[in-house]
Amino acid sequence: MNQFDSNNSHQDHSATNDDDSLVALDINAADGIDDETLDTFYDRKYLLSVMMATLDYMNARINEGLTLPYFADIDSELWQEKSKTLDIYITDEIEGQALNLEARGKDYATNILSYPSELPVAIIGLMPTLSLGELIICHEVIVREAQEQDKTVAQHISHLLIHGVLHLLGFDHELGEAEQDEMERFEIEILAGLNLPNPYL
Repeated sequence: MNQFDSNNSHQDHSATNDDDSLVALDINAADGIDDETLDTFYDRKYLLSVMMATLDYMNARINEGLTLPYFADIDSELWQEKSKTLDIYITDEIEGQALNLEARGKDYATNILSYPSELPVAIIGLMPTLSLGELIICHEVIVREAQEQDKTVAQHISHLLIHGVLHLLGFDHELGEAEQDEMERFEIEILAGLNLPNPYL
């Protein structure tokens, strides 16, 4: 059920899971994003399934020896044991442009922005829940890109959510070709596990 949160003037779709091993997903939106858009494209149960598929995949890679760049100093078993939290904020193109300019110095709205939690290792070790950070999604850009790329909006949102979470874990396709190939391979394999097509074809 959608609720209006008068304290922060956003739509509040926050909730937590009964299973402590799962991620707590907090979904909010700018005033300009209506309930129909949220209900159609940002269903919490579906976004949570994409999130869990991503974390399950990364846990399997960790068990094979992968190190998460932003969590390299944390014991991998401890990282896997902790329940995770993720904040998602859906916005419009005007605010999206302002946020992208502030964060990256680029004066246009981008599809997704990733803000890692960047908590000190000592703090993370003490906290019962591990905050992955925040993803800011610009809905209008996603809809336009999905049309241009001949994809459904849901497919594009799923891909970008995975892409954004990988950024929150410290992976960065802009560092070089090897990093880009690795990140794309992760995305393709996670999407395949969700029965979604390769977004790069």
